[in-house]
Amino acid sequence: MKQYKVAFVSLGCAKNLVNTEQMMALCREAGYEVTGEPAGADVAVLNTCGFIESAKSEAIDNILELARLKDEGKLKKLLVAGCLTQRYREEIKEELPEVDGMLGTGSYTDVVSAVEELMAGEHPEHFGDIHRTYEDGERIVTTAPYTAFLKIAEGCSNGCAFCIIPKLRGRYRSRTMESLLHEAEELAERGVKELIVIAQDITRYGLDLEDGSNLSKLLKELCKLPFRWIRLHYLYPEAVTDELIETIASERKILHYLDIPIQHCNDAILSAMRRRTTKAELIALFDKLRAAMPDVVIRTSLICGLPGETDEAFEELCDFLREQKLQRAGVFQYSREEGTLAAKMEDQVDDDVARRRVELVVDLQSRVMDEWNESRLGETVEVLCEGFDTQEGCYVGRTWADSPEIDGRVLFTAGGVIPAGEFVYVRLTGVSDGDLTGEIEE
Repeated sequence: MKQYKVAFVSLGCAKNLVNTEQMMALCREAGYEVTGEPAGADVAVLNTCGFIESAKSEAIDNILELARLKDEGKLKKLLVAGCLTQRYREEIKEELPEVDGMLGTGSYTDVVSAVEELMAGEHPEHFGDIHRTYEDGERIVTTAPYTAFLKIAEGCSNGCAFCIIPKLRGRYRSRTMESLLHEAEELAERGVKELIVIAQDITRYGLDLEDGSNLSKLLKELCKLPFRWIRLHYLYPEAVTDELIETIASERKILHYLDIPIQHCNDAILSAMRRRTTKAELIALFDKLRAAMPDVVIRTSLICGLPGETDEAFEELCDFLREQKLQRAGVFQYSREEGTLAAKMEDQVDDDVARRRVELVVDLQSRVMDEWNESRLGETVEVLCEGFDTQEGCYVGRTWADSPEIDGRVLFTAGGVIPAGEFVYVRLTGVSDGDLTGEIEE
């Protein structure tokens, strides 16, 4: 087998990144040189997202950019993988001749075969079973050495009306606890201090297995390993059990930072979305979480502009957010995706109206976050240092309330050298453009 140089570019979510890291490990095992720089590579592997319109546009832009490298003689072959290919296989063949080969979401493990076929002049198309589970956790971890993701399940079976993911990623299937603990042990041995547990819905972990596994049991086992922080993404509200709350509240390593996507609060909209909660149940859950963990930080995801969202329903959402004061929120404009139930609904909301609603919620949430940040001033908090920012002229890091690449940062000064990955204590003294500022407590 020849030693080709294979470059990887990963788009979309952290779950996609894990698949990219697995493909990188397979290529390294095959004897290839693995790189993150496409210029000068034999093959560039672009792992795409195809979830919503903006993700599709980003993927196509990257395809065209890599095609430009091919035209300039700086890249030989382009292999596109992931959700975009799974969703638009025929369209890519017809409209993007720059693409030399494709891998569907069920065929990540075929990457070595695809590279060999490409370099032999073929045009591989590998589209295997999207319902398979890949248990081998061997990866080339590309995140900072102190932080890594642990993907505990593939796919999703929730069937939300606005979402195409089950058709792209298959039904929900949990990985075995044995394979997860083995992978987590390897990550801990590499020096990972912050483990981020991810899946489309981590709360349903184990329910499809027959050995009694569930998220609470998995977390208790993970807490026995030498991680400092264990962070959770994403907990669906209807599946957050009392057992799970007790585990999160009692295990010191599990951060009281919970990413709970609610999408809306109006009962009619939630029903149209095919969500399994009501506004009253959401409020009851948040009350229960705050009673168990008074310091809990809740992050959520919200969609504005779903078909049928009236002005009154939108105002109800705004009132709900003012009352609940959720510290973190990602706000998205509804994207009408073919193949979803919502795409066929009547009363589609005008794009300009939906866009304005997003702006209003973002503004509202910014004020909530600023108010919360101001309330923290004077506190001394544990911060994971991520290095020295030459542009800011100080160190940067994150508190337990800040997930990487999603939330804010802490900008802080220190008298000595603080290595990236070290935990320090910082006294918070100010707020700057949504980020906290402070001074290290020597």
